[in-house]
Amino acid sequence: MTSSAEDSTPDARPVVLLTRRLPDAVEARASRDYAAILNPADEALDGGAIAKRAAGAEAVLCCAGDRLDAAAIAALPSSVKVLATFSVGTDHIDLDAARARGLTVTNTPDVLTDATADIALLLILGAARRASEGERMIRADAWTGWTPTQLMGTHLGGKRLGIIGMGRIGQAVARRARAFGMTIHYSNRKRLAPELEEGATYHADPEAMLAVCDFLSLHFPATAETRHWLNAERIEKLPPGAILINTARGSVVDDAAVIEALRRGRLAAAGLDVFENEPKLNPGYRDLPNSFLLPHLGSATVETRNAMGFRALDNIDAVLAGREAPDRVV
Repeated sequence: MTSSAEDSTPDARPVVLLTRRLPDAVEARASRDYAAILNPADEALDGGAIAKRAAGAEAVLCCAGDRLDAAAIAALPSSVKVLATFSVGTDHIDLDAARARGLTVTNTPDVLTDATADIALLLILGAARRASEGERMIRADAWTGWTPTQLMGTHLGGKRLGIIGMGRIGQAVARRARAFGMTIHYSNRKRLAPELEEGATYHADPEAMLAVCDFLSLHFPATAETRHWLNAERIEKLPPGAILINTARGSVVDDAAVIEALRRGRLAAAGLDVFENEPKLNPGYRDLPNSFLLPHLGSATVETRNAMGFRALDNIDAVLAGREAPDRVV
């Protein structure tokens, strides 16, 4: 079949690389507005492969699992002007290398607050009420019937929830936890205004707060300084039988210390949605009945993932039009 002259006209639209398969609505918008390079097989790409696929691209819409270290950023074509990450966190991007290269880096704040807070509450409830143990019992056809002492868990009402990192997500978790009768304690770089605290108790020193945390929920970014922040020493400062919740980043906890504390009952349970080196999490978690584990579902709703993609594209639109990106990180 012979192509028409119109069909053979080069596409003059800017080229944008999407490193992973994104929701249909996001890919449809990207393909409408740009010469979009898609990844329909959803193949996980290393930094070198991303740089190769970005040939001729002016923007890269990357994701949290993409390791864009200094070498990968150096390998990007000179045409690339912006890295728009489909995430709030930017620990997968070498920001110093991006800054030195003159790249704009953007993220997607605000839009995943409620979805992530919902998952944190799911983890709190699931870990406290031993939901994964009960679910496994049913699936294994091992349930022999109701008994008065079967899978007794922890009641949320009256318990103290300590939140480290009282940003948008931490505040949303606090609002949800109050509905279950929990008392809120928090530690943050700055104390919140009274109307945002809503009666929560502030602790300037997060370590000093640990002693009052029946539940501890982590909501701070992964940095070199916060790597393995929750270690064996700090776990010992929690009340015996405390429950750990992590929807931040896996690297902020020391897996070996958490696993050991779960094994000996120092921690009653842990609800985890994120893991260091995911998806290759520490296998020690899998055999622990008191670990309630989810595969990084924090923002995994249709509405939230669409909003994240649209937010990333909004930032790309702005940069390629010569405007300031609304969510510029670098």
